[in-house]
Amino acid sequence: MKFTSKEMAVTAVMTALICILGPWAIQIPISPVPITLCTMGIYFALYVLGMKLGILSVVLYVLLGSAGVPVFTNFSGGIGKLLGPTGGYIFGYFFLAVICGFFLLKFPEKLLMHVAGFVLGTLVLYLFGTLWLQYQLKLTFPAALMAGVIPYIPGDVAKLVIAIAVGLPLKKRLKKARLL
Repeated sequence: MKFTSKEMAVTAVMTALICILGPWAIQIPISPVPITLCTMGIYFALYVLGMKLGILSVVLYVLLGSAGVPVFTNFSGGIGKLLGPTGGYIFGYFFLAVICGFFLLKFPEKLLMHVAGFVLGTLVLYLFGTLWLQYQLKLTFPAALMAGVIPYIPGDVAKLVIAIAVGLPLKKRLKKARLL
């Protein structure tokens, strides 16, 4: 797989954006899962980079965090974070990127399909996170949903709306400026 210098640079910038947004977290008392802006960074990376490079950006983010760079929530990193209660969400980022990226690739100008893809990708992310949280904390599936999904839906809807409202116009401007 060959990349141009421009593709590598823009991928690095979008990976950096995810790395900047990922650590900032708000812990809520009812859950070990914090509120984070990482998904919004991933949505933006996919809009800007497209499916292939967007997925690469997410993989680089997870690899950096796995190697110990403090890019995961609360400025943490390392394999232990992947094996902890929120590890399912981190693994789920890959599937989020694949699903959202697919919808952006197949329906480049169809906003409704972007919404559908982002919602579906987020639901799959929730599934991975919930199953791992259930396993890690020995919870029932409904209890894991209450701890790791239900309180986050309004914020995730807001992140999704912001990403979609900004993502497509941003990509158009970057293309017009010949940065993509």
